[in-house]
Formats: sequence, C-alpha cells, structure tokens
Amino acid sequence: MADPARGFPHSEFETRVARLQSAMSAAGQDALLLTSAADIFYVTGFLTRFWESPARPWFVVVPASGTPIAVIPAIGADLMGQSWLTDIRTWDAPFPGDDGVSLLCDTLSGSVPATGTIGIPMGLETHLRMPLGDYLRATQTLAPRSFVDATDTVQRTREIKSEAEIAKIRAACAVADAAFAKVPEFAGPGARLDHVFRDFQIALLHSGADWVSYTAGGAGQGGYGDVISPAGPKPLQNGDVLMLDTGAVLDGYFCDFDRNYAIGAPSDAVKRAHAALFAATDTALSELRPGMRACDVHALFDRELTRLGAKPGGGRLGHGLGITLTEWPSFTPNDQTTLRAGMVLTLEPGVEIAPSKILVHEENIVLRDNGPELLSTRAPADLPILR
Repeated sequence: MADPARGFPHSEFETRVARLQSAMSAAGQDALLLTSAADIFYVTGFLTRFWESPARPWFVVVPASGTPIAVIPAIGADLMGQSWLTDIRTWDAPFPGDDGVSLLCDTLSGSVPATGTIGIPMGLETHLRMPLGDYLRATQTLAPRSFVDATDTVQRTREIKSEAEIAKIRAACAVADAAFAKVPEFAGPGARLDHVFRDFQIALLHSGADWVSYTAGGAGQGGYGDVISPAGPKPLQNGDVLMLDTGAVLDGYFCDFDRNYAIGAPSDAVKRAHAALFAATDTALSELRPGMRACDVHALFDRELTRLGAKPGGGRLGHGLGITLTEWPSFTPNDQTTLRAGMVLTLEPGVEIAPSKILVHEENIVLRDNGPELLSTRAPADLPILR
C-alpha cells in the first residue's frame, strides 16, 4: 500500500474549522484560542519538532467565522506561510515582559465583542502552553470579555477523524507492522533489552517513520512488571516475555500498538494469558458499535477476560488515537463518552498473570457504522517465539 500524499488539501482544514465554528456557535463562544502543538496542527497543518523548545509560546485564534489567525514567533513565519492561513502576525521572541501577549490581546479584541467569550481548552488531556502569568495578564487586559472552557468544542470535533486522517494513521500502523516483522532479527536469548529497544527504533525509522516519539515495553520471566520503564542492559533469557510498544509518527499522526514475544518456550500461564487477550480482543472487534460508551468497552473486556479465566489488569483498557499518542476517550469504568463512527481507537486489554507479572495486548482500529475496522495488522493468535 502506497503512503498517502504528504499534508492535506486546504479543503480539509476548511472543513475542520467549519466544524469547530459550528461547535463554538452552539456553545456561545465568539473565538477559540489554541496554544498546544496538536490543536494548532489540527487547524493549520503547521508541523514541526520545534515544539520541543519551551522558550516560545504559539497562538492560533479561530474566530466565529472566517479563517484562523496565527499569532506566532517570527521564527515560524516562513513555515506557517506555507499553510493555508493568510493572516500571520509575528513578534520577535523570546521577548521578556511581553512575549506576544500584547499582540495576542490586540488580535482577540479585534475578533471578540467587548462582552463576548473566548473559548480555551481547560479540561482533562489539555494544557495551557503559555506562561500562567501571561494568561492571567491577557484575561485582565481583555476584560470584560470572559474566558470559558472549550474542551468539548475541541475534543468532540477532533475525535471524529476524516478519511484523510484515517489514511495517515493506517500508514503509520503499516510502518510499525514492518518494524515488528524485523524484531526476530535483533531480539532473542542473550540480546540486551536496551539494545533491542534501540534496534526497534532504528527499524521503525528504516520502515518509514518520520520520528519515534514513544517506545516502551518490558521483559521478564513469565511476564513483565510494567510497560513504561526505560530499558536496562539485562540480557533476554529463556522464559522471558518481551513486549515492545510504539508511538511512531508519520506526517503528524501516530500509531500506538504493541506486540508480545516469548523468549524460548512460553509457560502454560503465559500461553493462557495470551489466548485470553486474543479472544477478548476478538469479541471487542465483533461487538463494538457506535452508541456504546467508553465504559461499556471496559466492561466488555472485564467480562470476557474473567469468563476466560484471566484476571483483568487495572487502569484503562484502550483510548483514542490520532495527532497525539493518546487521545480521549479512555476505556475506564468512569468514562461516559459515547463512541461514534469515525473515532480511531486502541483496544488495549491487559491481564495479571501473577503478582507483578502482566501481559498487555493492543490493536488500532477505526470505528465504522457497522463496527471496527483494523488499522494495525492483527497480532498472531499464537504467541511468537524467539529462539
């Protein structure tokens, strides 16, 4: 399968902004202020790793109608000028004492009535990427305009992916599929875990990833203890279970799934756990439908794993996926988000094999009207063995 063309046509962004503006209108928001890399990329296509530098804030204002306005450091003017935006306002940054605040306030005061409201995401899975003091100064300068929570405005819009976005995520998954296929070339008894992690990242880059923002996993006898620790120098040995998990990025979009491998012959307990995870995922692939809630998916996994004699792992058992490695919703008992067609999601059940020994399985899907469509290539039913 050929990779989708890089970037998006202007019509893609026009549609996204129109959807945001419709949500803004319904919520009574006169403008939307975006400060994070993901939200700004979503409305502009501005893709850069320069966000790794915390020295400068970046702003995009989405007015009630019309095209967004970029208020950005001058260093980004050329790249933003390659986007579909035409109104790009810059300052020389960093500028102690007024790092874009006056320019941002002028822009917002020209877009929002004196008694209007400015939406900014304030809830779970959001962050304000500007100094808190500058934000407070902006709210005071712009009063009596008020700042309100626009989490739902942004999240309910972004969680439904266009076919063009789905194609990007599918291509990112294909990159990871190709890298996972190379794991037997560098992982096996005697290989150091930190070397395996490094070689896996190299394989992802060789397979076409633009960069690898996230590589995690674990290894241990009869299962691993956690899935977020840095890899150490301990060599793999017979009886270990190796898990590799990746969030590789292609053209601004993530994949996020893992694969498990037995080092030598797996124990019966490991084989039972893997079989339960595979079967429970099959049930989710068969039963998941729009209209279910995120908590219903958690309950499905909990029910099926328990029925199969496995002990479900704690925490969330899947989540949204897209411009960031993890997006809303979360498959937990407490998330009431209604699932809708067009959501890209991970199915991530986990089981506890023994105290401090777990196994986690993950696939990436897009939810269609008639159920899930796999974006990652389905893991094998039998646990692969590395000798």
